[in-house]
Amino acid sequence: MDWQAHRRDAHALGRTQEFLKQIVYGGNDGIVTTFAIVAGFAGAAADGVAQIGGIAVLVFGLANLFADAVSMGLGEFLSARSQHDLYRAQRNNELRAIAEDPEQERMELFEILRQRGLPAGEADTTTEILSRHPQLMADLMMTYEFGMQDPDEESPALNGLFTFTSFVVFGSAPLLPYFLLEPTQSTFYISIGTTLSALVGLGLLRFSATRERLSRSIGETVMVGSVCAIVAYVVGAIVGG
Repeated sequence: MDWQAHRRDAHALGRTQEFLKQIVYGGNDGIVTTFAIVAGFAGAAADGVAQIGGIAVLVFGLANLFADAVSMGLGEFLSARSQHDLYRAQRNNELRAIAEDPEQERMELFEILRQRGLPAGEADTTTEILSRHPQLMADLMMTYEFGMQDPDEESPALNGLFTFTSFVVFGSAPLLPYFLLEPTQSTFYISIGTTLSALVGLGLLRFSATRERLSRSIGETVMVGSVCAIVAYVVGAIVGG
């Protein structure tokens, strides 16, 4: 009973990590994309954002936020669907090859097992056993020959939904000050603060998903977002004269 509970917990953790990947993917793009609008306006304004107006920032920011969120969500959905289709097609080809040329496939599996560290005798015995189970043999060949993981436990629709939601939630951070305050230069500085806070939060989510070093998870996320924001501000300043 304890073993079954452990399997359920491990499975739930894997699913959570998988969704966190979509959150990090969508959230990072949302923050960077929306702050690029804010920074671009700030850079284009000679005396600050107030010259252009908070309404303009919000209109362009929200339009860009939801348009890109839909694009990202649908892109993730289509990408996952394509991955499913590709895996199934390649696996069917592998099953066909096992049926039509079993000796060749046995030799390939034997070499794979040898490369994975099994002694020749054990590799031969394992190959003999697996060759009597084509479905299992095909699964192993997909993993070790083609480097493809079975995507059936992933939901393209859920992946797209999480990407979309993350994009909107995190991407709203740079715009929040313009909903609450007058569009002054100070508001732009507050927007920088909310953007950095969102990037730090995203870095913490990345840490919880990957278990990389905390400094690396947060540092890389903040650095990438900051570079994109600086580029947007500089381009806005150049274009705005």
